[in-house]
Amino acid sequence: MAAKRRATSSTKVGGKKFTSAKEALKATGPQVKGTRNPDIFCCLSNVHEDYDCVLNQTNMGNNNNKFYVNQILVSGGEYYCWTRWGRVGESGRINLAGPSTADIAIKSFEKKFEEKTKNNWSENNTSGKYTLIEVDGDQDAEVKVDTVDGGNVKVKSEQQVLPCTLDEATQRVIRFIFDNDMFKEAMTSMNLDIKKMPLGKLSKQQIAKGLEALEEIEAAIKKGERNKLEELANKFFTIIPHNFGRNRPPVISDDSVLQGKKEMLLVLADIEVAQSLKAESEKAKEEMKDMVPHPVDQNYQSLKCKLSLMDKKSKEFKIIEKYLNTTGRKGLFWCMSGKLREIQRENYALENRKLLWHGTNVAVVAAILKSALCPILVDVWALFLSLKLFFFLFVFSVHPSNNTGIMFLNEVALGKEYTITQDCPSLRKAPAGYDSVVTRGSHEPDPSKDVFIEFDGKKVAVPQGKAIKQQQYQGSSFFNSEYLVYEESQCCIRYLLELKFGY
Repeated sequence: MAAKRRATSSTKVGGKKFTSAKEALKATGPQVKGTRNPDIFCCLSNVHEDYDCVLNQTNMGNNNNKFYVNQILVSGGEYYCWTRWGRVGESGRINLAGPSTADIAIKSFEKKFEEKTKNNWSENNTSGKYTLIEVDGDQDAEVKVDTVDGGNVKVKSEQQVLPCTLDEATQRVIRFIFDNDMFKEAMTSMNLDIKKMPLGKLSKQQIAKGLEALEEIEAAIKKGERNKLEELANKFFTIIPHNFGRNRPPVISDDSVLQGKKEMLLVLADIEVAQSLKAESEKAKEEMKDMVPHPVDQNYQSLKCKLSLMDKKSKEFKIIEKYLNTTGRKGLFWCMSGKLREIQRENYALENRKLLWHGTNVAVVAAILKSALCPILVDVWALFLSLKLFFFLFVFSVHPSNNTGIMFLNEVALGKEYTITQDCPSLRKAPAGYDSVVTRGSHEPDPSKDVFIEFDGKKVAVPQGKAIKQQQYQGSSFFNSEYLVYEESQCCIRYLLELKFGY
């Protein structure tokens, strides 16, 4: 099938043209640093100016995977130098020096920084044993997306929390996609325990540095320079701290692990989007005087999309239910409808429209809804996926949390399809005269059973038949078909399905 992860074309983010996801991430990062918070293990409350840093070092040869926190804190007009160090994923050891004057504390801070990094603090650079980790200073070390349960809502004494206006099923979905435990589970599955790790919330710039490190690893793998892989993996794990416990960090030596790390970084950036949405809601709530919307309503409104629970007795619901049962799984589910992002005018005339599945990690659903299709910014993901968006006739890529998964059904304007049956790594876009690419599988839902739903005057095919052999494609290297479009303007989310597993 077509190569999924190489970005060679350019696209625009916020009116600017970029040629890689790392460039777009850098461009979307904050221009001004936020308020800095004391280390979570320290009882003092204020950081002095910008004297705050998190350092990290990974060295596989010595089984080193350690951090170093260095801060100047002020309390009651007196200054303290706080340090905490240890292995990533552990609390480590602590030291609080002081009280002293500001000058003495600054000298102590700068001396420790120079000892660890072989650089002066004023240069704000590192080239020694430890590397400076850039975090968003206005966040605590733990992921700041609190569980939204309607209880323990922080409000001012003069504020009154209004009842939630959403139906029960929609409330459940919104709680789920902003749930702190769900985010922690996603992080833990990637060996990234944010609660334990001493790195705070990685900035988009730091994530971009991680992508740069992975590009170096990718180049070394392609050139067969395996002698460089351990050093390059050290660099990556130093930039993006991982919790390996007491185990030796692994060498990144094959393409599957490499692509997994790339996807991990984009998931991290998507979680940052959800955190930002939550922060915006909290800020808006603080500015209100008398009546405060329910926190679930606030999070729903921050998505700037409209979801409506479908009537299970409706013909539309029955069609989607049959589509799910025949192409994926039978079981308990709820379906919500909504139109997120129009099929853009330049592609409105395209026919051959299908309703296709798009699965994802539950940790990025809030970001998908916010951006109308793809996490972070549609354009960033399009760059990351070589300007390809993937859709399926069967239910794939569901990454559940707590036995709950999310799938999207999307109207996709396929136009004229270009068919391939063998891997084609050189394919970067639909060939001239074509609008989409289909990796045609040997099995597809019986097309004679398709029905049509009409959206905005356009008929959209919805598969209803069971999978049957496609005799003309029995020599295909793919079992199931995969649909690729290269313009986000060719697709539109129509339905969100909440799937229950193991009930």
